[in-house]
Amino acid sequence: MTVTNNLQIKNLQILVTGSLVSWSILTYTSISPKKAIALTTQNQKTTTTEIHQISQLSEISQISQPETALDKPEFSQPPSQLPSFPALEDNPEDDPLKEINRVEELSDVKPTDWAYQALKSLIDRYGVKINGFTDNTFRGDRPISRYQFTVGLAAVLDKIEDLIGNAIGEQYVKDDIIVVQKLKREFEGALKQLTISIDTLEARNAELQANQFSPTTKLQGQQITAYSDGNRASKTIISRTRLNLATSFNEKDLLFTQLESGNNGGDAIGFAQQKDINLLGVNGLLANGGGLDFTEVESALRLRRLYYSFRPTKDFAVTVGPKISSRDFIDRNRYANKEGEDFSSGFFLNNPLVVQNQIDRQGGAGVAVAWEPKNSALKVRSLYIANNANQTNSNNGLFGDTHQGTVELEYSPRKELALRLQYTNAEINNTDINALGLNGEYSFNQNLGLFGRLGFGNYQGFNTGLNQNVDLQPWTWALGLGLKNLVLPGTLAGFAVGQPFITEGAGNATQTNFEAFYNLELSDNLSVTPVFSVVTNADNDSRNGTIWQGTLRTVISF
Repeated sequence: MTVTNNLQIKNLQILVTGSLVSWSILTYTSISPKKAIALTTQNQKTTTTEIHQISQLSEISQISQPETALDKPEFSQPPSQLPSFPALEDNPEDDPLKEINRVEELSDVKPTDWAYQALKSLIDRYGVKINGFTDNTFRGDRPISRYQFTVGLAAVLDKIEDLIGNAIGEQYVKDDIIVVQKLKREFEGALKQLTISIDTLEARNAELQANQFSPTTKLQGQQITAYSDGNRASKTIISRTRLNLATSFNEKDLLFTQLESGNNGGDAIGFAQQKDINLLGVNGLLANGGGLDFTEVESALRLRRLYYSFRPTKDFAVTVGPKISSRDFIDRNRYANKEGEDFSSGFFLNNPLVVQNQIDRQGGAGVAVAWEPKNSALKVRSLYIANNANQTNSNNGLFGDTHQGTVELEYSPRKELALRLQYTNAEINNTDINALGLNGEYSFNQNLGLFGRLGFGNYQGFNTGLNQNVDLQPWTWALGLGLKNLVLPGTLAGFAVGQPFITEGAGNATQTNFEAFYNLELSDNLSVTPVFSVVTNADNDSRNGTIWQGTLRTVISF
């Protein structure tokens, strides 16, 4: 036997030893494949005798049942802000796999990554097969179960047997065989459990296919409770409750129903905006430049959303329904789009000229479509919503006052960058509105990102809400930062500044908004977020001066 083969055997044995260390940690926590590989490389000096000590550690816990798709919530974010066509998004766990022959084929594993050499050794040095996804990604930051780890260990053990088979006469190889056999006995129970689980899953899959047209409904909910205090207003408690019913008939569609109620709570910023005409409040007549987006929700239980989504083709999605909100389908942004998770101000959640709050806050009958090719940098979305589609008089109806039509073109050449060009045409309170918008986001790394929105509009007509003719050419802008894992792991923070409605003829000044937040996720179902907001010249009125408020937002999701 050559010296090279001897080194391969010893190195591979060390690799298995390091893997057992990773497995022992997996007994108590869920870690990602990259982290497991890192533990492997960090333990390359482990001796053969340590295998017995590590094996004893593995006896402390029993293998737990793997988490199935049925145990996970349908939505990866709080149900207050649903993604477009939520139940129809591709499930990454279901993406097909393919065999990787060289680590260089993986687009998300760079030579500078600490896991690069470990993967390269497994493929090039030991011939262990590595599976990647069809988009040439490894996705090593995802958690793995102990069942998945056992499968990988079994593949390594097979390679050990192949290598030592050529050197069976060597005494130290015989000792290695004894160690390997001990390891196989150690994991024999896990492998048997894995076989049983696979058989069980196959049986369940057959049962699901046999009953695939049976509707399945999931109940989800969110409770936002906030304590707010600011200058020029009393301390308030704000509450908003939402219950979601998500029904699927064939796993490729979604019937979504949302019920909502609140306590009609307000905040200091909203109080100032409502003193006169309320141009830019949460329910402002011209745009949403308000404070907390979850304020002014009536106590009576009401239907907030009701629509049905389906896919005629894999890349094309359609939504129709009597109660649709535009923010669910356009102007999304990974750093500012979820009032229960990131920014609380409606102004920072959406472009106030593109997403017209008089339509979005109430919802209406309409249709939304999206063409989103999986491997394309371009995506197109469009919607049409009419608030008074059920009324038969000549001024209302499906194509009368109040309605909005929007087209959005998204260009995302890589996952770090996305740009969205938007156009909205609307008629609200007998006023014709045309607006152009730009929405952008860029991730410097997994913990830091930049976002911005820009909009230009034209408002013409006799506005029945203001009872006067309007001839306005407003523009708007917002710029902000999103930060993850700031000081504490798992946290989310952000800061943003912007002006919602810059124009002459609507007030005597220009309102400016500032907001900062720090979200602490205490569990999968509970988060607490301190929010600090400042608004100058609220409602474009210099008499309102500077208003500040502090809010403690608590979100319970289930």
